[in-house]
Amino acid sequence: MSAKLELENKCVNTIRFLAADAIEKAKSGHPGMPLGAAAAAFALWTRHLKYNPLNPRWPDRDRFVLSAGHASMLQYALLHLTGYDISLDDIKNFRQWGSKTPGHPEYIHTPGAEVTTGPLGQGIANAVGMAIAEAQLAARFNTDETKIVSHYTYVMAGDGDMMEGVTAEACALAGHLRLGKLIVLYDDNKVSLAGSTGLSFTEDIGMRFKACGWQVQKVKDGNDIAAIVRAIKKAKKETGKPSLICVQSTIGFGAPCKQGTCDSHGAPLGAEELQGAKAALGWPLEPPFYIPEDVLKYFRKAINRGKKREKLWRENMQSMAAKKPEHVAEFNRVMRGELPADWETAFSPFPDGSKDVATRKASETVMQAIAARLPELTGGSADLNPSTFTWLKGRGDFQSPAASADGLHGMVGGGWSYSGRNIHFGVREHAMGCVAVGMALHGGFIPYTATFLAFADYMRPPLRLAALMGLRAIFVFSHDSIAVGEDGPTHQPIEQVMNLRLVPNINVIRPADANEVVEAWRLALNNNEGPTALIFSRQNLPVLDRKVCATAVGVREGGYILWESDPNPEAIIIATGSEVPLALKAGKQLAEQGGKIRVVSMPCWEIFDRQPREYRERILPSAITARVAVEAGIKLGWEHYVGLPGKIIGMNSFGASAPGPVLYEKFGITAERVVEAVKELTGMKP
Repeated sequence: MSAKLELENKCVNTIRFLAADAIEKAKSGHPGMPLGAAAAAFALWTRHLKYNPLNPRWPDRDRFVLSAGHASMLQYALLHLTGYDISLDDIKNFRQWGSKTPGHPEYIHTPGAEVTTGPLGQGIANAVGMAIAEAQLAARFNTDETKIVSHYTYVMAGDGDMMEGVTAEACALAGHLRLGKLIVLYDDNKVSLAGSTGLSFTEDIGMRFKACGWQVQKVKDGNDIAAIVRAIKKAKKETGKPSLICVQSTIGFGAPCKQGTCDSHGAPLGAEELQGAKAALGWPLEPPFYIPEDVLKYFRKAINRGKKREKLWRENMQSMAAKKPEHVAEFNRVMRGELPADWETAFSPFPDGSKDVATRKASETVMQAIAARLPELTGGSADLNPSTFTWLKGRGDFQSPAASADGLHGMVGGGWSYSGRNIHFGVREHAMGCVAVGMALHGGFIPYTATFLAFADYMRPPLRLAALMGLRAIFVFSHDSIAVGEDGPTHQPIEQVMNLRLVPNINVIRPADANEVVEAWRLALNNNEGPTALIFSRQNLPVLDRKVCATAVGVREGGYILWESDPNPEAIIIATGSEVPLALKAGKQLAEQGGKIRVVSMPCWEIFDRQPREYRERILPSAITARVAVEAGIKLGWEHYVGLPGKIIGMNSFGASAPGPVLYEKFGITAERVVEAVKELTGMKP
């Protein structure tokens, strides 16, 4: 064996046993993939991956996504060895309170972790979003002379990733878009947590990906570093297709009894088996967490290598800045996530007296104005633009330029190129959400998605992770209630709004009219600490008369006094979205009968609950217990605001197929029912 190959093998075994020792010490974790895929990870991180350990957020770094997030110790070992801010103590404190090495990789929490992964399939779908982001930024900011955006997105995925439906959704889209800078290393070990993949997973993955337009290669020996290096090199040369490299590895490699079995997948090897693995691979049995000096020296070359690569990039930036200073300034702005100084001048209110308009349609108007000021606003719908009204008119369609040359057609946005800002996701809600998350993670974008509210359930996993990571992504949901009507209960969201409100760190905004839509979009774009769900109506709603009602700026506090007949009310009606006009009608009827009534519009619970106690008490005085909440969704949850003896007018069942107004009447969501409820609480005469 040559000295070079001997050192490489020592490096690979260092990765393996740093991971295995950490898992053994924690008495928790997944050693199988770190032991089996260490050679592939070593080949990528030392021969191809472009990164700077001293600056993990360098904009033109390659992105690395460990989609099989349960193998987190594989990534943590590499981060420590290559010089990221992950100490050996962090490795030893794997999965412990306060450590930088949690059970699954967590974005921001761990230096060098590009994305929070763990729910299988989502990482690879996030990577598709990252590759889209790279392609669009390159099309926008690179010139013939200078490239300031030129990097790859790499994924390490496992069998579980390949089983998940979202992988099929996202990778079909990636193949269609011809994302040549997306490269997936598939740890093909044919073992999952419960046993052999042969129990449930026997399809030909290579053929599947070829059918989706991917370049596919196979490496028969997962420990053949040179073969893996060659495969990645070949993948990088293929610019017109994303690439899948199937690396046939052995899970738990080296473990004498558990190698190649599911027993090595999701639990520590155990002291005896770990000792046996070390002996089998010629590794010192003691001490644990052993790192040979020559190995550390070899890995730490990544620091100087990264410095040089970033230095070269910054020189390119300076060269471009000398010729196009505004161009470079704009690139830096979008990558920092800052909004232009004058962007809010894009907003203009809908005047009193405007004709009734669906909030989805009002949103379309607002989006066109925003799009002109915020080139980073990019997104699309799950094949629903004609219904959600979320296209950016004249801003181009994000498609491979080669697709147009091949005679494909069907554009709506104004031309095909990678600079187009309208992404056509197809009927792929789960992948759509994950792609948006990936774009937000990459930087340079405020991504948005759109579908019907009833289908928010398909998007729950990426929406949850967007909230967990604190990403500015905007999820538009139209067709907000039983007012969808004739399409019936399959398309009528009942529990979805409340379900979204249960997710921490997301603002769920259900505006009542066109002017609340304006403020909802303002809030969503200003929120750089988490995602926003915008809930819009299908049916037309009146543009509220703001000479009589309070201005829509109250939306910025989450809830506000829309109208009241007396500053000292005896009853409060609270509503959101489509039901606010209904609540206002009921309030005015009660006032005509002598009632002292306040109507509160509560478009966003989360923002309202973050307001100072004094503000919340002013809007909803605790002394006033006669409260009625009205929302055309599930009642559960409104107790938060109405308490006892308050009343909730909403849904306890699924809807039905009939015209929307008929359904509101049949299910008792009417002004008359609100009036009755208030009278029951206050003792007003019927």
